[in-house]
Amino acid sequence: MTGPDPTDRGKPGSKIHLITDRNGVPLSLDISGANTHDSLGLQPLVRGIPPIRSRRGPRRRRPAKLHADKGYDYNHLRKWLRERRNRHRTARKGIESSKRLGRHRWVVERTVSWLAGCRRLHRRYERKAEHFLAFVGIAAALISYRRLAGQHSRLSANRRAE
Repeated sequence: MTGPDPTDRGKPGSKIHLITDRNGVPLSLDISGANTHDSLGLQPLVRGIPPIRSRRGPRRRRPAKLHADKGYDYNHLRKWLRERRNRHRTARKGIESSKRLGRHRWVVERTVSWLAGCRRLHRRYERKAEHFLAFVGIAAALISYRRLAGQHSRLSANRRAE
């Protein structure tokens, strides 16, 4: 799962693909070679989203809305998302400014920077893709725990204040 990185003089590298919720909690992640196109990673990521637990009613099998940047602007991906009945908002190449979608995309960029803050992931030391994916999963679990524990402590502090 490595390939020549087009931005780093052709050195072998990996790319982390990620879907998060609105708060930056990772829902689905995958890795690929640095030279693979982003659009090839969308379908496995969307299929990998676990059922979403809600307070009332049955579990939702898909997110309410999916925001994506211009790297995912392809007719076959739009059609595939429509067939799965996923509402999507993908920036159009040459039509829309990337600033408008950036209001939502910064959440994913922030989560990617949290992953890059993990020393083991900043530089890939593992030779096997399974090991690297396992470390990415551990880092995502830590991020999820920190985000959810922080929300829980804020909620309990608000209840104590009332």
